[in-house]
Amino acid sequence: MSAALEPEEESDENNYYEHHRLQTDPGQQLMRIDKFLVDRLPNLSRNRIQNAAKAGCILVNGNPVKPNYKIKPLDDISLVMPYPKQEFELVAEAIPLEIVFEDADLLVLYKPAGLVVHPGHGNYSGTLVNGLLHHLDGLPHPDADPVRPGLVHRLDKDTSGVMVIAKSELAHTHLARQFFDRTVDRRYTALVWGELEEEEGTITGHIGRSRKNRKVMDVYPDGSFGKHAVTHYKVLKRLGYVTLVECKLETGRTHQIRAHFRHLRHPLFGDLTYEGDRIWKGTSFTKYKQFIQNCFQVLPRQALHAKTLDFTHPKTGERLHFEAPMPDDFQEVLDKWDTYVRSVKS
Repeated sequence: MSAALEPEEESDENNYYEHHRLQTDPGQQLMRIDKFLVDRLPNLSRNRIQNAAKAGCILVNGNPVKPNYKIKPLDDISLVMPYPKQEFELVAEAIPLEIVFEDADLLVLYKPAGLVVHPGHGNYSGTLVNGLLHHLDGLPHPDADPVRPGLVHRLDKDTSGVMVIAKSELAHTHLARQFFDRTVDRRYTALVWGELEEEEGTITGHIGRSRKNRKVMDVYPDGSFGKHAVTHYKVLKRLGYVTLVECKLETGRTHQIRAHFRHLRHPLFGDLTYEGDRIWKGTSFTKYKQFIQNCFQVLPRQALHAKTLDFTHPKTGERLHFEAPMPDDFQEVLDKWDTYVRSVKS
């Protein structure tokens, strides 16, 4: 079995898509677009191109076309598809998966914190992909070059929440286009250090690799480096020295929420990578410090949960909504902060 392999931390969703743009010559003769693209893009099979067209991922002059569309002179052609898989041997493993919806085209599951999504960089087994290979074993391949297990997005290892997986190349291509066009609605719950001044707001700033530490993403507000990134947020609950927020992603950059809030000096609670694992706000009392350490022991990761996911079913056209319950460790820390705030006020 082969699959796309990229380091787990490189979760920028634009890594999953290739975007070709072509323009036909002034003297171009009439020709089916699938044949034209096979001739121009030899790395793509005709079957993949036809599936892309069926999923609405081939545009001519801004409009989706079918595989039998006849190209004309000076047609502007745009093609968005999942990247082809790189060769890597994967082993199916019987890993428990919390699947909440499944049909012939896709499945939706809740990923627990601590589960790596994709093999790579020392995590070559025990990943979500290994478990998906086991779960999907025996299903018919959609074609000679199947996209299985069909990742179209991912979550960081220590982020919990809801994910969608494609089970066919057509579904994969259709979902990839939705992520590319930002028609997928994703909302995260995060606990951040400090008290945000506004009830809601938008964080805008290019995100790229830190020049000092490649494992960390930095924000470049002047746009001199990295990729455009936008995070919308609103306050859900104020808990004294921390704030519970809902985040809606407009873009899908690596560590986007974590990097954006660290840039605002409100890092996610418990986030080891972005300095959220130390006390940013609060008192100097020993009792308070012990309270924070107890919280860190309960939640030894960033307080980030992919709570909801909305997308359009690739075959039925139905708009689907899924919501992942708050994991126990996150909820326990929220309860601790609730108790702490009440004790301070009393």
